[in-house]
Amino acid sequence: MGVPISIRLDDDVREELESQARSRGVGLATLLRDLATDAAREARRTRIREASAAVGAHVAQSPEADAFYRDWGTPRADAG
Repeated sequence: MGVPISIRLDDDVREELESQARSRGVGLATLLRDLATDAAREARRTRIREASAAVGAHVAQSPEADAFYRDWGTPRADAG
């Protein structure tokens, strides 16, 4: 279960968000929860992509790492 939080919004920001919520047929809290969830998921995806890029850069610079990944998970005829 989630934990309730309290935030302070400027009047113009609140009006804009309430307008968006109405157009989607949801309440303001639901809209804010959806926006926060989407932002958190995107931040996580970005962090994963950056970590993957760092691994790729390391593999590209390291013959040992390149050899490991080249053979890792590749089916071999001599595997029994």
